[in-house]
Amino acid sequence: MSPHDSPNGEALARRFETALMPNYGVPPVALARGEGSRVWDADGRRYLDMIGGIAVSSLGHGHPALVGAVSRQVATLAHTSNLFLHEPEVLLAERLLGLLRAPAKVLFTNSGTEANEAALKLAIKYGKERGRTYFVAAENSFHGRTLGALALTGKRSIRDPFGPFPVDVRFVPYGDADALKNAVTEECAAVFLEPTQGEAGVVPPPDGYFTAAREICDAAGALLVADEIQSAIGRTGHWFAHQYEGVVPDVLTLAKGLGGGLPIGACIGFGAAATVFAKGDHGSTFGGNPVSAAAALAVLDTIDGDGLLEHVRTVGAELAAGITAIDHPLLAGVRGRGLWLALVLTAERAAQVQAAAQRAGFLVNALQPDAVRLAPPLVITSSEIASFVAALPAILDEAADVR
Repeated sequence: MSPHDSPNGEALARRFETALMPNYGVPPVALARGEGSRVWDADGRRYLDMIGGIAVSSLGHGHPALVGAVSRQVATLAHTSNLFLHEPEVLLAERLLGLLRAPAKVLFTNSGTEANEAALKLAIKYGKERGRTYFVAAENSFHGRTLGALALTGKRSIRDPFGPFPVDVRFVPYGDADALKNAVTEECAAVFLEPTQGEAGVVPPPDGYFTAAREICDAAGALLVADEIQSAIGRTGHWFAHQYEGVVPDVLTLAKGLGGGLPIGACIGFGAAATVFAKGDHGSTFGGNPVSAAAALAVLDTIDGDGLLEHVRTVGAELAAGITAIDHPLLAGVRGRGLWLALVLTAERAAQVQAAAQRAGFLVNALQPDAVRLAPPLVITSSEIASFVAALPAILDEAADVR
């Protein structure tokens, strides 16, 4: 093979299996390039990307605003470490605070799990200063796979093999305000919640749940930490999902869609939580580096300038309505908001739906045995949405018949 030849998908999969640890298995598709909401695999097959790199590729693939911002920045200054400041990180922090419209301060990280690690360390320090000894999180929650974030994750299948954990976390049913109230006492340091549970199957809480969580934390003096790793930056048609109820958390964590494909996360503290960390309490060599910060600024500017929040609400409603109109024995319905939805199935056939969709030219994600995640780029068009809805009955037919 010459240096200019690209391997086909099968050859690349064999090399992947040989060279990489087996924690991902071997992914079913080897992607080679993308444009807009479309991607092509190593064998030249085209797909409509309905998963967006797990809600990451906010502007799709190859967006000129993102390409330009990253290219200019990497040619100017790619890295500084945290020993020096640079303008892109300051601009990005200021921009985020403007969108949040509340007094706060930002700590940049590289990923979502690192943002939640930072939030946990902040909450630990807050608790120690006040004699608070435990944390509360939700059953079936997902906050990351590093040990601190995993300690907060209520999904036992991935949590239990790596315990015991160094912090006391008590889990309550998601959406049950009474259970939350009973669990949060004056000994609780913080409550960690997702505005909608992502990895559990895009499961929204009952109306008013986050308002109740805010009141419960206020009454007990505990911090309310909103994990918006997956739900923020326009994904639901709002900048942040917690804004649906007008609730301001004490700590907010971001990642995924913020960088549009480049690694960046953020831990944002509001009010008193903004100054819990002192110099040296936490840090990151790469967090908020100039290139990722420039990418995030391009994402925010494009969402704002191109009216993508309204676009997400419009095409998200079209997608949900189109799915709802399908009468199929395998389809129970759809849940979620904006362009963050789950196909809910009547049987545990999500893996078969994912495979059938791939064969039909659509990339989706079997999130739970009976739930399929849809989180396409925010720039996806109405016609692309319509093409997926039109193909879905046949995809469900194939998934239902596969043995």
